Parts: sequence; C-alpha cells; structure tokens
Amino acid sequence: MIALPIVGVSAADLTLRSAELSPEQSATRVMGAADARVNSTGITKGIYQKPDGSGYSPVGGHDAYDGPMPGNKRSDLDLSAFPAGTQVLKDSGGYGKVRTAHGLLDTELREIDTHHPLAAGLITLDRGRLPEGAGEVIATNAFLKNSGLFVGSSVTPRGANSSYKIVGAYELPSHLGREELIAPPGTLIEPLNQLLQASGAREVRGDDAYLVKVGGDGLTWDEVKAVNAKGLLVLSRAVLIDPPADSEVPLYKQDPYFRADLSAGDTAEMAVLATVVGLAMLEICLLAGPAFAVGARRSRRQLGLVGANGGDRRHIRSIVLSGGLVIGAVAAVVGTAIGVVLTVALRPVLEEQLGNRFGGFDFRPLELAGIALLAVVTGLLSAIVPAITASRQTVLASLTGRRGVRRANRVLPVIGLLAVAAGAAIALYGSASEMGSTVVAGGSALAELGIVALTPVLVGLFGRLGRWLPLSPRLALRDAVRNRGRTAPAVAAVLAAVAGTVAVATYEHSRDVQMRHEYVADLPHGTGLLETTENDAYKEVPALREALAKDLPLALRADVDRLVVGKPTCDTFSAEPGCGRVEIIKPKDQRCPLYENPKGPDAFSEAETRTLRQDWRCQESRRFTQHATVVADEKLLTVLAVTDPGTVSALKAGKPVAFDKRQVKDGKLTLRVVSGPEGANVFQGMGQEPPGEDKVIAVHLAPESVESWGIELILPPAAAKATGLATAPSGSYFSTDGVVASAQRQKLAGEIDRMGVEVSLRIEAGYQGNDDLALLALTVFAGLVTIGAAGIATGLAQADAEADLKTLSAVGAAPRVRRTLSGFQCGVVALMGVVLGSAAGILPAVGLRLTQRREREELYDHSIAEGHLPSVDSVPYVPISVPWETLGGLIIVVPLGAALLAALVTRSSGALARRAAG
Repeated sequence: MIALPIVGVSAADLTLRSAELSPEQSATRVMGAADARVNSTGITKGIYQKPDGSGYSPVGGHDAYDGPMPGNKRSDLDLSAFPAGTQVLKDSGGYGKVRTAHGLLDTELREIDTHHPLAAGLITLDRGRLPEGAGEVIATNAFLKNSGLFVGSSVTPRGANSSYKIVGAYELPSHLGREELIAPPGTLIEPLNQLLQASGAREVRGDDAYLVKVGGDGLTWDEVKAVNAKGLLVLSRAVLIDPPADSEVPLYKQDPYFRADLSAGDTAEMAVLATVVGLAMLEICLLAGPAFAVGARRSRRQLGLVGANGGDRRHIRSIVLSGGLVIGAVAAVVGTAIGVVLTVALRPVLEEQLGNRFGGFDFRPLELAGIALLAVVTGLLSAIVPAITASRQTVLASLTGRRGVRRANRVLPVIGLLAVAAGAAIALYGSASEMGSTVVAGGSALAELGIVALTPVLVGLFGRLGRWLPLSPRLALRDAVRNRGRTAPAVAAVLAAVAGTVAVATYEHSRDVQMRHEYVADLPHGTGLLETTENDAYKEVPALREALAKDLPLALRADVDRLVVGKPTCDTFSAEPGCGRVEIIKPKDQRCPLYENPKGPDAFSEAETRTLRQDWRCQESRRFTQHATVVADEKLLTVLAVTDPGTVSALKAGKPVAFDKRQVKDGKLTLRVVSGPEGANVFQGMGQEPPGEDKVIAVHLAPESVESWGIELILPPAAAKATGLATAPSGSYFSTDGVVASAQRQKLAGEIDRMGVEVSLRIEAGYQGNDDLALLALTVFAGLVTIGAAGIATGLAQADAEADLKTLSAVGAAPRVRRTLSGFQCGVVALMGVVLGSAAGILPAVGLRLTQRREREELYDHSIAEGHLPSVDSVPYVPISVPWETLGGLIIVVPLGAALLAALVTRSSGALARRAAG
C-alpha cells in the first residue's frame, strides 16, 4: 500500500515533466532553427502584440483603426524591417481537398524547403525520404491512416491536373493528429491556385509565414516592437525564453483585456490536483499504520519472547521501527522503479493520448528522490504507533494474547470539529474573495484533515445502526466500533482516497455540464445540411441530393430551395445587375431600441443598457441565423425534430411558418424585395432599412418553445409561388440512420468532386465532452485503495478475533460463518469510508466552482460597463453538478466488491489452537 501511491506519483512526475516543453523546445517545434517566425497582419499602420504572439491589436485599438481591412492575400516579406544578412525561409500553408482511396479529404497543404537548415526541428521524418523536387510530397501519418494511402502512393489535390508521389511519412511533434502534405516551394499551392483561378473555382485558403534568422542573440523585445511598426506579427525565440515584464508591453497598456488572467480554470485544476495529491499522501500514512499494526499484532508472541529473554521496551520499539524502515525503503525503491519503467514503456501510448511528443525524458533526480524519501519516512512514521503499542504490552499479555483496555481520546474530536469548521469557512471565504482557488484548496484540505480527526467519533455514530441489522453485519459493525483503534485509520484512509476522487469528479462533471450548456448546436443531433456554395450550380442540386441518398445512411431527406430576385444565380451578396434579395422587415414598435438609435448602444447609460437587455425585443439567441427564409414542405419539420401539432399542421396546409415573434404582428409578416444597387448592400447603419417592395403574408407563429435551428421563416413552395417570389434549388436537410463514417464522407466528397461543384456538408455530432478516462482511472484507483484499506482492517480484525474464530470452529460452526463475518467486516469499513469520503469530497469542488462563478460574473459586469452587449444566453452559467453515477458506483459497488472479495479469500476454517498447558 505504500508502494502503490509511489508508483502513481513517480510516474505522474516523470510524465508531466517530460510532456512539459521548455521554451526552447516549444520554439523549435514552431520555428525550427530560426530566430523568429513572422506573419503579416495586413495592418499597415503598425500593431501591438503579446510577447508570445498569441494576440495583437492595431496601434490605437480596433475602434480607432481606419486603414484597410486585413486580408489573407499572400505577399513577400519586407526585409527592410530586419538587419542586413538576415536569412529567410518561406513557409506557405493552405487548406484544400485531396483525393484519397475513399474520396475527398480536407487536408492542410504546405510548401517549405524541408532540406533548409532553418527547417530543422519542424517535422520528424518517420519513414521514406524528404521530397526533392516537383511532383513529390511527404504526408503525415494521420493523413495516411485516414486516407487509405501509403508511402509510394500517388495523391491528387482537387483541381490539379497531375498527381504527386508520396515519398515519405512524417509527423508534427506537437500535432500528431493533423492531416498534412508538404511539397517543395512553388510546386503545390501556387500551381494549384493558378489552375483553380483559371477554372473559376475557389482557391486554396491559407497564409504565408517566414522563418527568420538574424544571427547573434536573435530578435530582442525592442527589435520585435520595431518590426511591429510595419504590421508584422513576430514570434521570437529570444522573447519566449526571456519574456519582458508586463510594464514593457504596449498592448497591455492600450488594452488591459489582453493581460487579463484567463487561466482561472487552469489554476482551479491545479488546486484540485494538489488537493488530490495531498489526500493521496494522507492515505498512505493512514493505511500504513494499520498495516504495521497487523504485523505487530501477529508477531506479538515473538515480541513477548524478546521481553521474556531480557529485552526491554527500547528493543521492541527498535524491532518494529526497523521493520517499518525496511518496508518503507523497499516500497520506495520498488515503487519509484516501477513508476519510471511504466512511463518509459508506455511513452508511445501517453504521447498518442496527449496528441504530442515528449521533449525527451526529463528525469528530476531530486524530485524522484523526494518521492522515494516520502515512502521511507512514511514507513517509519507509520510504524511509530504500533511500536509504542507493542512496547507497552506486558510480557504476559504478549505471550497469552490478552489485550488491555484503552480510553478514547477526547481532545482529538474537538480539534477535528474545529478544523472542519475553520476549513469550510476558509474555503467559502476564498470563493467569495479575491484570494482565489489556492485559499479554497487550503481550506478544503484543512476540513478534510478535520474529518479524519473526527473519524473515531463518526465510526461510533455508525455503530448505532447495528440494532436494525441482521446478526452477521451487526456483529461486524459492533466489532468495528469497539476496536476503533484499527477501524478508524482504515476508514480515514478510504475517506481520503474517495474524497479526492469525488472532488475531481464533481469539478469535472460540473465543468462538463457548463460546456454542454454553452455549446450551440447548429442542428439536432445526427442531422445534417448539404447545400451549394456556388449559385450557378443550382442545376446540379438534384444530382447532389441523389448522391447524398446513395452514399450516406439517411433516415429522411428534406429538400429546400432559396428565394432569388433576378436570375437563379443571384444570391444575397450578388452585385450583378438585376440581382437583389428578400428581407424580413420587423414592425417598428417591435425593434430593439439599442439598434434603432443612430448612435447605437453608446446612446444609452449602463443602467438603461442592462434594462434593455432584458427587453424581449433585444434578446438575441446564441445560435447564428443560417437561413432567414427557406422554401420547403413539412418534411423539414420532421428532420428538425419539430413536433408541435399546430406548426406541423399549418405548414402541411400550405401556410408559412415564422419562428421569431418580433417579426410577426397580428399574424402578418412583411417580406421586402430589394433590387437594384441597394440589393447588393446588405449592411445598413443603425436605424436604417433598405427601400423596396413589401409583400405582407399571413403566417403561423410557432410557439417560443419550438427550436428553429437558425431558420426564421419556412415558406411552402405553393405560398412562395402565390406571393410572386422566384426560387432556386439550394440543398437538403437530412437525418441519418446511424453514425456516418469518415470513409462514407470521403466517398460522397469524391462524388461531388466529379460533378465539379462546391458544396458545404455538415452533420451535427452534438457536444463532444471530455474523455472520461481520467475519471474512470480515479474511480478505479479509489476502489483499489478502498478494498486495500478495508482488507487491512479486516486482517487486523481477524488477528484480534483469532481466538473467537477458533472457538467457532471448535464448537462446530458452519464454514460460511467465518467467511460471512470477514466479508461483512470488510464491507462495513469500506462503506463507512466511502460514505464519509463522498461527503467530504464535495467541499473543494463547490468552493472552486463558486470561485469561477464569481470571476465569470465580474467579467460579465465589466463587459456591460464597457458597452459590450452580450446576449441573454451568455449570462454567466457556472453550475455545481454532482456526478451521481460515480458516487453510486463508489457507494454501492466498491463496498460490495470489497465484502465479496474478503469472503472469497478468507479460509472457511482455521487451524485449531493447541490446548494451553495447565
């Protein structure tokens, strides 16, 4: 039991240290052997940036910026911003589709000279060789796995007139799952874009970066700021290794938001981790004491013989303490060695799980030695109480097996109660003050220690339940209560292990509930949308619908059309002559005042803004409006899981259905047909609306409880025709029958590619929560510790009750009596520890969540004060949710498993005792 936690702690230490890259290693993976990685922002008037390059803003702020909008147009690097003799390596990236063995796969396309010295460290070649010239590429292992290709295969990007041979496989050390192809400069992206541009297809999107080598000490922070004046964003190796103080960063002075501590979640997680580690160490101490007591109790006859042969108390204490020292040392060596070996052996698995390679095994001898020393000290300290107890036994008591009577400690429970009250108060104070999660963790740990001190009293309270139990569990419970000296430490050890698990489980489950709430789904789960992104491809929509039905497992398909003004190739953003758009016009008295005032929200005070945010006219949904108006029949409602009878009946009867009550008045909705030059301008100022011809139609307003999934109005085909509005096919909504595999999607993409059209395909997979592997591991660990602790307590109980068990055997008791009693003894200890640990583990999780809630509310209030208008759905939501399934598994399954295991391993009959000589 000492070695097991040491295995986990030493393995965790080596894993975390190895996975944590140094600034030098992080820089190498991003910029190779260069001194800096430079990107153009397109802001010609200069920028201010964060030292790590993760954020920037125009000089003067975005509100004061009046230059051209930044774009992703590729351009060469302006070397005038760097010293003479600077080496530059261009790193071009793009995002396109590539033909695979299954169809089409979205892939990162990259051009860089992999033979250049500055590229050293960017990639790791796994097999094959680097590309030498045009027509050769290398691919990541993730691309080869998902595409069905291999080294030696030929691959063709969509739109290219020739294929490329894959001559090697590589991996990106920090992005093992990325699908990417690399070709020599000028052989992939540039020729492909020329062909795509000539055919009128969409070019490969992306940007250029430049690896820069200036020599000397690299680019200092002052030099980075000078380069920023030309609108260049710089990630400097020298700055990453030696970052400047916050006072030297102009961006923080201009916009303090960039300096805001957004790592509250990470701090809270570290606090939870520290709490769990502390409880694990406490568990070691609590478990080891009873374990040594078992050994001392079983060897009391030998210790009595030492006393009978002239040994005094010092000799007995030394014998027991030496056993603790030896066991602690062995546990230290074995536990540390196993932890290191497991980490080394499981390195590939750990790296795949993390998604990045270690920077190398980072052995910290002092840390590992400290962990090992902890085991030695724990073994020694855990043997102190058994050593003192054994030395106080008289020789006669040791030889005859008699036990003395010991008074209960009345001071310890009082101290424990005070510690619980103080710890809870400190934790709650930390959650409501600026002191943060560290205070919460400290208070929680103090409260946990207080509960541990109260364990003997709590065990006694459990004993009062025995009057309602059957014979065997009543005997086991009373035995546990009467011998609290061996029961309380084991219960406390289970408490500590379970409390840590419950704390982490509650915190993670609460955060998962929060993220699930904040996730905005585009469509119902398992529902998809296929639509063309090129208006002149409307003639291909029927063929696209057929391919969709053939290649994907569809449950239902609902075809939709779009409204057009002018030619079928016109859309909302078309600036062609004769094109226009159809827009829904809200009644003036149902428009939000915040947007109707020409000055916008700045025309209102903070109090007025807060009040108006609660006005039903100003409440905006988090979901983006995908299509204001679609033309479809009642099948669309089925696909979108709309089951309201009135809504379904109205659309089936040919009546339009509206979903936004702000747009409907007296059962009427206004559609404005905007044509001419105004039709191409979809952006109006505050309080302005476009001129056009109004068409007032009667609609059915769906109840507010009905989810529209980003659609504001559904027009039946007959109603659109009766209104005089023209339509054109646009795509289909569909629901799937089962999970759509990657190969199926690639096959469909291949079919679409052969049609030569651009489409958008998305399938709602729902919120993808965090992997529960960590929680499962914690639960299993808590279960093992619980069973181990209960087993130790059971072993000590059997050692104490050996005479009673032999008497049972002598008088002819059934073998199952011995097994049943042992099983219930083990189960009782486990149940008491799990129940107390579950209650104790809630406190740190609640405190940390309250801290995060306060921080989110302060940020929300600050946003309102600054004039930002967060939607109603963005009001801070930081729930506290208990993982009942995890608690149920701990409270029911673990004690039951411990009891059954103890019953199985207990011998049904023991050896009869030799009759003592008269």
